[in-house]
Amino acid sequence: MSLVHLFDRSRCTENVRLRDGKTLCVRLAASDDAEALQRYFRQLSARSRYNRFLGAISELPASQLDHFVRAGENGRFTVTAAMMVDDRETIVGEARYGFEAETGNFEFGISIDDRWQGQGIGSALLRNLECRAAAMSAHRVFGDTLRSNEAMIALARKSGYAFTRHPDDWRLARFEKPIDPLHRDIPCASRRHLCERRALDATV
Repeated sequence: MSLVHLFDRSRCTENVRLRDGKTLCVRLAASDDAEALQRYFRQLSARSRYNRFLGAISELPASQLDHFVRAGENGRFTVTAAMMVDDRETIVGEARYGFEAETGNFEFGISIDDRWQGQGIGSALLRNLECRAAAMSAHRVFGDTLRSNEAMIALARKSGYAFTRHPDDWRLARFEKPIDPLHRDIPCASRRHLCERRALDATV
């Protein structure tokens, strides 16, 4: 694992102070995050992995992990949330998202390390995703989760998302929220998140 890369605070797009006083570094994943990201997924509980990937897995297949750390591939990106744990920078949450310029839809999935749930990490990641969506001129942010995933449903509801029936799978609930790039509650919708837009434009 390349710890030097993880300790590079200059790459943080956002530094968040958590309820316990720890500082959370939120940034895009890069190719040398693969091992740390895989370790993160392995340490999730079986239930958390099932909720995140809608199926039973113990780790990400190598091909899927490779996609997770390739920013902009197929219009998708991964954001990591990391902080100091036992004197080492450790990934404690992640989100994967994609933007469709034609429809203005911004879709995402999110997970938080079981040991650090309830500390505000999920809310911080969700706010960061909304900033990115606004910077990319998205019109709608949405995600799908299992109806049994009470933690994700509670987070989405607290963050102002409305729930609708999933169009294809009765097991899932869809939550969505309109995004206004000029809204005062999205102060970070600025140029610092436009690297995603540049990456998408480069693939066209």
